Amino acid sequence: MRTVTAIAQPSVLGTWVKAIGRALDAAGCNGAALLAQAGLELADLDGPDTRCPLASTRRLWQIALQATRDPAFGVKLARQFKHTTFHALGYGLSASSTLKEAFERVQRYCHVVSDAVDYRFFKCGHEYHLLIEPRLTLRVETIDALVGMYIRMCRGLIGRDHAPLLVELRRCAPPVIDDFARLWRAPLRFGAAQNRLIFDCASIERPLDSGNPELARLSDAVCIRYLARIERANVGARVRKVLMQRLPNLEPSEEQVAELLNMSTRTLQRKLSESRTTFKEILDETRHALALEYLSTAQHSVGEITHLLGFSRSSSFTRAFRRWTGLSPSRWRAQSGSRYLHSPRRLAVDSLRTDPALATRSS
Repeated sequence: MRTVTAIAQPSVLGTWVKAIGRALDAAGCNGAALLAQAGLELADLDGPDTRCPLASTRRLWQIALQATRDPAFGVKLARQFKHTTFHALGYGLSASSTLKEAFERVQRYCHVVSDAVDYRFFKCGHEYHLLIEPRLTLRVETIDALVGMYIRMCRGLIGRDHAPLLVELRRCAPPVIDDFARLWRAPLRFGAAQNRLIFDCASIERPLDSGNPELARLSDAVCIRYLARIERANVGARVRKVLMQRLPNLEPSEEQVAELLNMSTRTLQRKLSESRTTFKEILDETRHALALEYLSTAQHSVGEITHLLGFSRSSSFTRAFRRWTGLSPSRWRAQSGSRYLHSPRRLAVDSLRTDPALATRSS
């Protein structure tokens, strides 16, 4: 189980499963024994890259709820999560400059933790909405744990008194909601159309004292490499690798990328649609990540970065960058990247551009 390879079935990090074991111990149960009952041995969960199939964690949830008889077990599980529970993503969240940036990382790299859940994060008027969208049927307690995890993340970054404006859950109300109300301290709505957290704009956009752009970018690079290893069958991950390598020359077209991946354009579009994304979205996300990397060092001018990202005109790059960050490239570099302009450290994403196993055309 320790070796990370292409995963043919939905999976979750072993560190998440270990957190369930700790929560069982905290509830007065024998966590190790219950994990073993579900076919999971603690010794097999060692190592940050270990992953477990969702089928095993479903059995574990059933056993845990029978043992604890606690309808709020999922809510309490969030107490056992550490930033190391989520591989490199945890470090990126802790180092984000704002909660907005943190939730954007969740949306982009959530499959580091599990490919069973997707997220949508967006601004809606004077609010920000985080939608939790399972890709398959999950126990409602899993959603409870995710909600609790993100509420705790927000409090860890901006203050213990923070609470969402509203928490909506598709699940039915549990027999007793005292623990939900006590731990989340937010208005609750059960039986909703979707699982959603709603936040005020001021909290989400507030600069964080703990922000560390260099560490955040390094964690992003590790996430990209990790996802490449576990999602080799995921066409979206393969497209990102090709773009990483080809953008410094010229923006590759969707047809060119499809050819490099040995498939027709129509097949590429279908596979991306099945993954609920598009070539345009992946191109935009890749350019965004690379733009922040390039601007955080003094190695390239804005004009050079324009061409490295495959834009034909600086004005096109500036418009895109304003859409991503609300600032011009020069202003962002002055405000956000000045501390790191002379850092000798380079992002490990460079290896993605030069790894022939990731994007070269097979013979």
